[in-house]
Amino acid sequence: MSSSHAVPGSSPIAETAPLSLCAREPHVPADRLVAEMVPPPRFDSVRFDTYVPDPNQPSQTEAVRVLSDFAAGLGGAHAMGAGKRKWFGRKTAAPSGPRGVYLDGGYGVGKTHLLASLWHATPAAPELKAFGTFVELTNLVGALGFQQTVRTLSGHRLLCIDEFELDDPGDTVLVSSLLSRLVEEGVALAATSNTLPGKLGEGRFAAADFLREIQGLSAHFRPLRIDGEDYRHRGLPEAPPPYSDEQVTKAAYATPGAALDDFPSLLDHLARVHPSRYGALTDGVRAVCLTDVRPVPDQSTALRLVVLADRLYDREVPVLASGVAFDKLFSEEMLNGGYRKKYFRAISRLTALARDAKGLVAQ
Repeated sequence: MSSSHAVPGSSPIAETAPLSLCAREPHVPADRLVAEMVPPPRFDSVRFDTYVPDPNQPSQTEAVRVLSDFAAGLGGAHAMGAGKRKWFGRKTAAPSGPRGVYLDGGYGVGKTHLLASLWHATPAAPELKAFGTFVELTNLVGALGFQQTVRTLSGHRLLCIDEFELDDPGDTVLVSSLLSRLVEEGVALAATSNTLPGKLGEGRFAAADFLREIQGLSAHFRPLRIDGEDYRHRGLPEAPPPYSDEQVTKAAYATPGAALDDFPSLLDHLARVHPSRYGALTDGVRAVCLTDVRPVPDQSTALRLVVLADRLYDREVPVLASGVAFDKLFSEEMLNGGYRKKYFRAISRLTALARDAKGLVAQ
């Protein structure tokens, strides 16, 4: 259900009305999901030499060294896959020890920058490397099925997983099984998260029943701690003050390729679109303009909004809004609960996109 917006007291500035996310129902073929498993546009040009370590945080410099060596070691590691069957049906032995690195640290220390740099630095064709968020990986399994996902990714040299978070017991078992199979096939792994592998699941659900899966998953990774100031010390970023409905609507009409929706309708629409299609939902959108932004009503809605925020941030789509500021989207209960890291990330990213949108408003 999309909303019709008229510019109060004026005729539309552009010849055509803005787009509406609520009017879109994208269908994404499975092969596109695989082909799009590359670093997002925001990280197209990042490299190890563009990462600037904090001189007061030696772990950041150490991370660059370790990851550079890791990438170099993948050059001839298993062009055919260490776990692939060779001639005469013999299967080579799986490599001993961790087959991956796990970047652990707070927000703002450059984990995604380093992960994308590793993808770029690994000497393999793009189709032999995969990069995606944890949610995108689980969505891929949902689209292809478990066995087809294993077959599709088993020929890869490297799988990078950004924002590795286990949100429910089903995902714990699913991803543990998937990564175990890929390690057997010789795929190297790299991941970012704000939680050490052995601590995954804490604060999210009753981890005791799944401790075995969590511990088995952690054995695949060498933890690499990246220290630095994070949100716990800085506090939440201060979101720009929201604009009026009229300012947002005028900006939408004046900006080619902008989408204009009222926030409650957009939240309703997200409930009807699978999160794996949120990226396609924003195809061709140059800016997102939202009226009547208000606190999200429940956790399911909030988690869908987190995924949309990630896709908008990846694509560097500015967000202009009226209503409440983005740092008021989530309740105190949500910010203190098991998904708090996701909500802090969403606030940080939406705030950055709101700052990017300032130029859309006529001064």
